[in-house]
Amino acid sequence: MQSTLLVSGNGSILPLKMEVQVRSKSLWIAASSILLAVVATAQNAFVGSVPEDPGADIFVTPIADAPFSGVVFVTRSIVQPDGSVGEFRTIHEIGRDSEGRIHNEMRTLVPVSSDTAPEIVQIHIYDPLYRTNEYLNPRLKTFRTSVVNHPPHTEPPDLDASPTGANLPASQFAAHEDLGIHELDGLEVHGVRKTQAIPADANGTGKIIYVIDEYWYSAELRMNLMRKHSDPRTGSITMTVTQIKRGNPDPSFFEIPSDYTQAEAAVRTRQ
Repeated sequence: MQSTLLVSGNGSILPLKMEVQVRSKSLWIAASSILLAVVATAQNAFVGSVPEDPGADIFVTPIADAPFSGVVFVTRSIVQPDGSVGEFRTIHEIGRDSEGRIHNEMRTLVPVSSDTAPEIVQIHIYDPLYRTNEYLNPRLKTFRTSVVNHPPHTEPPDLDASPTGANLPASQFAAHEDLGIHELDGLEVHGVRKTQAIPADANGTGKIIYVIDEYWYSAELRMNLMRKHSDPRTGSITMTVTQIKRGNPDPSFFEIPSDYTQAEAAVRTRQ
């Protein structure tokens, strides 16, 4: 029996304060350690079973007048307790209209060797005008709504490759490398690589390891179009926005289908 991994399309609005970014990175490392334990437990029940990934995603900024649609291609390797490495893949669609509404998805992550199409598990729609998150469950054909209690942010939480990132204080824990300007799917992107050395006596492996994060930022779309994370203890993930089309997606991309029912009541108000 084969289990699949859920990969988040979490266009949710995140604070941009430096201390939150540092906390997010710490949570990523902590979560990776927890994932190894979960994998070990899951494999007792299902061969090739892998856990849900709580980690990073391509953040779609809810800004107006920069509409587009695209497909995020994801590859992920997961280091198993026995030292072997599982290879997985998925895709999910993203989009933003001229009003700044965004669409993102969560799909199952399937083995690279599988010809199974990743299943859509959740759709996320965010409206910056009303500051509402709408989460759609295609399996149950239900949706739930929540109101965000702060204004929408206009930059991704990982600022390193953005113009704002150039003004951030240098990290005392990670080496920063400017990768210059390149082209990705017809758009100019700026790349940054951050390398953190984890001492041998602090990582449990008995040798120095290097945790590497890489970001490629598009000033035109004001978001990262590629991000990579690599940690020898847990594996790696690469997320790349492909098939980019400029212009408004179909309006239905931001609408709740008529045959869906509301799972939770919510009040929608302008603030």
